[in-house]
Amino acid sequence: MFEEQLVAVHRNYLGEIISFKTSAGRIISYQKALLEAEEGMITGVNIEESLDGQSVVLVPETATSFNEWPNMY
Repeated sequence: MFEEQLVAVHRNYLGEIISFKTSAGRIISYQKALLEAEEGMITGVNIEESLDGQSVVLVPETATSFNEWPNMY
């Protein structure tokens, strides 16, 4: 099985991450990235409960946050 990693982010006008670019060049939504990370198709991220406890979020394994990642556009 080929495992991809997330390499860049795309944010909306509020600064929220709405999509990612993968190491294979795919552009996928945040939800798709979360699903694929849960299935083990995407590596290099952890899945954690959000601060409000209402949802799960992606957190990079090696960086403090996605703020350190390059923007797609």
